Amino acid sequence: MEFKGRRGLRRAPGKALATPEPGQEPGTRAVAGAAGPSAAGARRFLLCLYLVGFLDLFGVSMVVPLLSLHVRSLGASPTVAGIVGSSYGILQLFSSTLVGCWSDVVGRRSSLLVCILLSALGYLLLGAATNVFLFALARVPAGIFKHTLSISRALLSDLVAEKERPFVIGHFNTASSVGFILGPMVGGYLTELDGGFYLTAFICFSVFILNAGLVWLFPWSEAKPSRSLHRRVQRAWQEADGTHQPKASGKAAWPPWAQLLSALRDMKSLVFSDMWDIFLVRLLMAVAVMLYYSNFVLALEERFGVRPKTTGYLISYSSALGALAGFALGPILRLYRHDAHAVLLHSSALTCALLLLYSVAPTVGLVVFSSTLLAFSTALGRTCVTDLQLTVGGSQASGALIGLGQSVTAVGRIIAPLLSGVAQEVSPCGPPSLGAALALVAIVIMSLNKPRSSGSRIGKLKRE
Repeated sequence: MEFKGRRGLRRAPGKALATPEPGQEPGTRAVAGAAGPSAAGARRFLLCLYLVGFLDLFGVSMVVPLLSLHVRSLGASPTVAGIVGSSYGILQLFSSTLVGCWSDVVGRRSSLLVCILLSALGYLLLGAATNVFLFALARVPAGIFKHTLSISRALLSDLVAEKERPFVIGHFNTASSVGFILGPMVGGYLTELDGGFYLTAFICFSVFILNAGLVWLFPWSEAKPSRSLHRRVQRAWQEADGTHQPKASGKAAWPPWAQLLSALRDMKSLVFSDMWDIFLVRLLMAVAVMLYYSNFVLALEERFGVRPKTTGYLISYSSALGALAGFALGPILRLYRHDAHAVLLHSSALTCALLLLYSVAPTVGLVVFSSTLLAFSTALGRTCVTDLQLTVGGSQASGALIGLGQSVTAVGRIIAPLLSGVAQEVSPCGPPSLGAALALVAIVIMSLNKPRSSGSRIGKLKRE
C-alpha cells in the first residue's frame, strides 16, 4: 500500500484536521493521541525512516569526500574536475522539483524505491569508471535521482501533525548526520587499501540496496490514513469554502503527467508570491554556510598553521554537535511557543554573528568556539526553514515543496564555489565574511516579512 500525495485536500482555517480514531497511531496527522498496538507501529515506522536516513548519508559520505581526489587520479585537470563536480549540482537543480512533484503523484513508496535503486546504480557505475568520461556519466543517475532524503522528509510531513513536524524532521536530520559522521572515517580507511575507491563505491552501492530492501519491507499499512480521516478533511474544507466539494478533487481523475504539470504550476505560483521570501532566505543562508566551509581547511592552515588532519577532526566534531542539535530542537521550539519563524530568525542572526567572529578570530580557540555554536545554529535553521516551507505552502504538495527547496539549495552549490574563489583572492577570511553579509541580508528579509510569515500557520493553497 502506498501513501500518495493528497493534493486535493485543504485544511479549514481555524479547525483541527481530525480527532483520533481507534487504531490510529500517535504522531501522525490522522492519529494524534491514539494508543495501543498502532502506536507501536507508528514508532516502528518512524524508526525505519530514521534508519534509512542514517544509511543513506553513511553510504554517500564514504564516497563524496574522495570524488575530487579520484577524478584527478583519472587524469582530469583542475578545471575539468571542477566542471564534473558542478554537474551534480546542476542536475539536482533541475531534478529536485520534478522528483518532488512526481512523488506527490505516484506515492512515496514507489518514488522512494525508484530513487534509491537508481542512485545505487550510479554508485555502482562510479566504482566501475576507469576514465573521466565514465566518471561523469556515473554521476548522472545520482544527480537526477538522489532525492531519497527529500522524499523521506516529505513522507514524515505527511504522517505527523504540524506541531510535531519540526521535532520529527529534526530527529530524522540527527540520524542522517550520524551517518555523515561515521561514513568519512570508514571511507578514509578503505581508500588506503589497494583499489580502495572502487571498494568504497561498491560498499556504498550495497548500502543503497539494503536501504531499498528496508523500504520494501516497511509497514506501509500503518502509515496510511483512514478513509474516515479523508472524509473529515474534505468536510472541513467544504465548511471553510462554502462549497459542496473541493475544487481540486477532479485532479484525481487526471493522468499522472497532467497532475505533474498542475503541481509544477502550483509551485511556480508559490515561489513568485507566498513563498518567495522563504526560498530567498534559504538560498542566502545556504550560500553563507557553504562559503564558510568552502575554504575551511585551507584558511586554518594559512592563518594558524593547523594541519588538515587536525582540521578534519574539528569538522567531525562540528558534525557530531549538529546531530545533537536535532534533540535540542524540541525544547527550543517549546520555549518559542512553536514559532518556527522566530527560531529561524534568531538562529540566522546567531549564524551571522558567528561567521563574523570566525573571520576575525585571532586564536584557534575562538575558531573552535565559533564552530561549536555554528553547528547548532545551522542545524536549527535547516529544520525550521523546511518547516516554514511546508507550513506556508501547505502539506497537500509536500514532496514538491521539499523538492523545490532542494533545487534552491542546488543553486547555492553552484553559486558558492564561484563566490568563494573571488573572495579568497582578497583574503583567506573573505569567504566567511561574505557569508556573514549574505546572512545579514537574509535577516533583513525575514524581519520585513515577519508579520505575514508568522501569520501563515495554516497551509495555503493557491486557488486556480
